Amino acid sequence: MPRISPHAVVDPRAILADDVEVGPFCVVGPDVTIGTGTKLISHVHISGHTTVGRDNTFFPNSVVGTVPQDLKYKGEPTKLVIGDRNTIREGVTINIGTVTGAEVFGNATTRVGNNNLLMANAHVGHDVQVGDRCIIANNVMLAGHIVIGNNAVISGGAGITAFATVGDYAYLAAFAEVNHDCPPFMKVSGRDEVRALNVVALQRANFSQSDIDALDEAARKLFVSKRKPFAATLAEYAAKDGLNPHVKHLVDFLRRRDAGVHGRYLEGLRKC
Repeated sequence: MPRISPHAVVDPRAILADDVEVGPFCVVGPDVTIGTGTKLISHVHISGHTTVGRDNTFFPNSVVGTVPQDLKYKGEPTKLVIGDRNTIREGVTINIGTVTGAEVFGNATTRVGNNNLLMANAHVGHDVQVGDRCIIANNVMLAGHIVIGNNAVISGGAGITAFATVGDYAYLAAFAEVNHDCPPFMKVSGRDEVRALNVVALQRANFSQSDIDALDEAARKLFVSKRKPFAATLAEYAAKDGLNPHVKHLVDFLRRRDAGVHGRYLEGLRKC
């Protein structure tokens, strides 16, 4: 049987794996499913149609599965799905999805992948899609309908506009203001300012030196050099054959971004 503190409130309709730990003053709602090895330390609130995978740890005062902060939400049975081995620190809030999310992503579900660290007081808004192995630091603000790729690092106090996308291995500096899709492999600070290639992250991820060199050359030409307009340089890369696959991924991301609305690809998918 799950180990449930006598001071916790767990709805009898909730589904908990046999070794789940629920500490004092936690509240678990009727439509919640929690996988094996997951631990709710204390004062954790999990509600809504929420599914939690295995080996997650929820720290005190985290609140997940609550209704969206969206005036269009009318009580629909939308969902939150959290994967495996995530650490959800103090005061983190994660909302369920909305029907607008179904228009953009094909389902009305907020998702958090695997092996992520969400630090204290981070907010994950409705319909956000977080990949794997991401670090979302203290007081980060993720508006609705955002996609965070794999291995992204979002530093403290950063704010991301609704419908924006953050690419794989991107690094956002503290208090960054992200209004446009943030390209993969890059370091971004200030107001959508791409600074340089995120070399350290790529080295830690065992990217080959030839891949890093190719990405670094592309980053310098696209974002640092002022010899040609950005659009002209991007068009040259798009026309090249035999591009390094990571550079091609970067170029395709940027072309998709520029085909969107207000620098956000997902913005062009919304119907209202």
